[in-house]
Amino acid sequence: MKPARFDYVRAGALTEVHEVLAAERGDARILAGGQTLLPMLSMRLARPKVVVDIMQLQELGRFGVEHETIHIGAAVRQVQLQTMFELDKIQPLLALVLPWVGHAQTRSRGTVCGSIAHADPSAEIPLALVALGGEIELSARRRRRRVPAAEFFTGLMATACADDELIEAVVVPCARAGHGYAFREFGRRHGDFAIVACAAVVNDGSVRLAVGGVADRPVVREFQGLDRRGLDEAIEALAWELEARDDLHATATYRRNLVRALGHDVIEEARRCRV
Repeated sequence: MKPARFDYVRAGALTEVHEVLAAERGDARILAGGQTLLPMLSMRLARPKVVVDIMQLQELGRFGVEHETIHIGAAVRQVQLQTMFELDKIQPLLALVLPWVGHAQTRSRGTVCGSIAHADPSAEIPLALVALGGEIELSARRRRRRVPAAEFFTGLMATACADDELIEAVVVPCARAGHGYAFREFGRRHGDFAIVACAAVVNDGSVRLAVGGVADRPVVREFQGLDRRGLDEAIEALAWELEARDDLHATATYRRNLVRALGHDVIEEARRCRV
C-alpha cells in the first residue's frame, strides 16, 4: 500500500518543530529513524497531515555522559549508543539490552527515542529505561519537563507525551558501585519482540525487577530485604498481578511461568555481576 497524502517538513530548528506540533496537535508525527513510522504510514495505520523530519537537527544528535547520567538525544541511532565506548562499564544494562533490539539493519537506522515514543510493551529499550529509573525530557513551544519512565508509559503504545510535545532526549543513570545488572528475554526468534523479558537491578538491600511483554506497558517492582522464600512469593504475586492473557504467541499460563523462571534467573545473574 501507499501512504495517505501528508505534508513533509524538514525541520531546520527546534523552534520550527515546536511550532508545527503546536499548530497541528494530533495531526503531526515526528520522523526520526522511521523504522516504525514508515511501515505504519505505508499500511495507513497512521494518517498524519504533517510529518516533521528532525534528523538534521544537530542538537538532537548529541549523546554522552553528563552528571553521572547518559543523555541521549532524539536523533541518536540505536547503533550509536550500542557502540559507545565502554558502554558495558558506563551502564551494563543498556549494553546487555541493545543487541536484542530488532536486527543490525534496524538498529543502524532506528533511534533510541523512537523506541520510547512507540511504547511497545514488549520492546527492550523502554523496559531498560523503566528498570534503571530513567527519565524522558519533553519540550514544547512554551515549556519543558522531565517525566520518570515509570510514569511515562501509560498503556498499550500510549505515553504521557502531549500532542504539542517532542521527546527531546532520554536520561539514563550510569552504573553505581555495588549494583548488579542483568537482562533475559524469551522470544520465538532473535530480533522478534519478546514474549517475556525481564531486567533486574540489585544492590545490598533491594531488588528492582522490570517485566515486559505481559502487561500493556513495562512494569517494575522493588523488593526490599526479602530472603529467598520471600522473593519467590513476591515474583509469584507479580506473575499473577500482570494479568497475562492468551494470544497467538503464548498462553497466559506460559507467560506466568516465564515471568517466574526469567525473574529468578535474572535476579541471580544480577547478584553475580555486582561490582
